Amino acid sequence: MRHMLHILLHFLIPAAVASLFYPKRRLEVWLILCATMLVDLDHLLADPIYDPNRCSINFHPLHSYWAIGLYVGLLIPAKTRLIAIGLLIHMLLDWQDCHFKVTFTGIWQGVSDIYTRIFS
Repeated sequence: MRHMLHILLHFLIPAAVASLFYPKRRLEVWLILCATMLVDLDHLLADPIYDPNRCSINFHPLHSYWAIGLYVGLLIPAKTRLIAIGLLIHMLLDWQDCHFKVTFTGIWQGVSDIYTRIFS
């Protein structure tokens, strides 16, 4: 469930940004923002490639703090601004997923404990 929500947000948040800030070019902007998901190609360097319990931030090279600093710098030139916005949205969503993972796991454990107490 959490993983599906995370992936869905990678499409919905860019759609909201494109619609709110670039209404006349929303489809073009949304496609550019979504294209920045190619930053996840750095997951191919990891072993295992996908680990649902791993935090991407500062683990993968294109998700490192240094790379995020570069993405902030890309906000300055107008030609790279949309790419920077897409990359930073991606990093924020991945950062949020790292923290949601901890919260969700804690909530699920709490629900599991209650279920066990009631039905044991």
